[in-house]
Amino acid sequence: MRSLAIYLKPITYNWLSTFKGLLFLGILLLLNIHSNAQIQVNSLNELRPYLSQSNVNVKLSPGVYTISAESIKNGEFSKNTLEKNNADVIFFFSGNNSVYDFTDVTINIKTEVFTAFPIGNKELYELQVLGNKNVLKNLTMVDVGSVKDGPTRRATNIVMDGASNRIEGFHITTKGSYPYGYGEVFGKGGKSVINHRKHSSFLIRGYKNHAKNNTIIHRSYGHAIFMQAADWPIIEGCYVEGVMRSTDDMWTEKGTGSDADKVNFKTVFGYDLPKGYMLCLGEEGIRAYNGGETFIDGVEYKRGTSNPTIINCTIKNMRAGVTLTHATGKKYVSGTTAIGCQRGFCIGTGDIVDCYADAQYGPALGVDYPNDSGMNAEITLLPYEGKSYNGSKHAAIIIGKNHNITLKNDLKNADQDLKINFGGDNRTIGMVEKDENYPASGIVLKNFTNYPIVLDDNSKNNTIETAGAVTDDGIDNKISKIKK
Repeated sequence: MRSLAIYLKPITYNWLSTFKGLLFLGILLLLNIHSNAQIQVNSLNELRPYLSQSNVNVKLSPGVYTISAESIKNGEFSKNTLEKNNADVIFFFSGNNSVYDFTDVTINIKTEVFTAFPIGNKELYELQVLGNKNVLKNLTMVDVGSVKDGPTRRATNIVMDGASNRIEGFHITTKGSYPYGYGEVFGKGGKSVINHRKHSSFLIRGYKNHAKNNTIIHRSYGHAIFMQAADWPIIEGCYVEGVMRSTDDMWTEKGTGSDADKVNFKTVFGYDLPKGYMLCLGEEGIRAYNGGETFIDGVEYKRGTSNPTIINCTIKNMRAGVTLTHATGKKYVSGTTAIGCQRGFCIGTGDIVDCYADAQYGPALGVDYPNDSGMNAEITLLPYEGKSYNGSKHAAIIIGKNHNITLKNDLKNADQDLKINFGGDNRTIGMVEKDENYPASGIVLKNFTNYPIVLDDNSKNNTIETAGAVTDDGIDNKISKIKK
């Protein structure tokens, strides 16, 4: 038998190697703690070097900071380092995995800045996020100046590219566009009676970017929150507030030499500005586009918007509350309220769950195209103070096919001059004079309000339960009283 000693070897420690190992682990631990520690900066000049860094946690000291035309001329702004990005950018966040805390910070941006950059064909972004997994929070951004101080070309307060970024708790006051005071009636895109220089508030692009609990006070011609080339964007808990103006009030400018007067109140739609409408002086509260470009990890993508989610937002006095018609994929809107808008909700296909809207200035629900199909909508119709100023006379306008719609009731007495229209005339935002005669078929509606329903002669095979009156000029529609 072999001796047990053969199998028992002495255990020894290399104390020097162990000490070196522990020292190395300690250094790593200290470096990790340091990388997560919050860095306090006391000026915009101290902040700027961190905008391009990754894995930093930066807090700007509370206070009021100002960007002026002189600041731009002196080069006191973040340089745009992305060649394909056709914009001048004041604050350019290009790092990854960083946190920027602006609690109790206000940055005033004078509207003179909008024309202070070298003349060219570039847009102006006040703030752009290009990296990934960054968090920016609690900044108050204010455009200081006149609402008529338009940019050289176009301007946007915030542009979010990259992936999995979150902008949270911002309070944005947007001012400065040309012209201001008329909404869309004299043009918006390529066709216009008056050449427009727009200024929007918040553009979401990229992948899985998140706007959360932001407030936008919108005083310019442009969108409040809009999406281009955005995949799986989330807009949550945001409040948007614009301004309305009646077309009657616009006509009081006749003979004054104003912008509207100079074009004899001839709209971009080819006819004189009609009276009796209430219009937003901006554009959409929340809008998705079917085109655009974005940058993720330095790669440019050209695409539409897909899979947007809108949760617990409130939109007041905008051209529309939520318009997602041109997005693709899964479209989901929940717990969101549209107050005093020209149109409440319009998503084409997808889900509207537990949402709220009034019909004071336009329909609570709309559908853009006759090929829109498969929308599931649950909207509570809200009361409003004062008289209706709804030029289209729609409480809702429903076209397309195979929708499933429930209109709940929070009204005591619905205005009987406003109608829930199936098919036919789709006059809403564009104020088109002719009867467009759109079809509506295979739609299920439960109407718990007493708004009257009118089914156009181009409506067929719809199933309706309603608490209100019905005029049926269509074919094979099934009508019944709501069971209370």
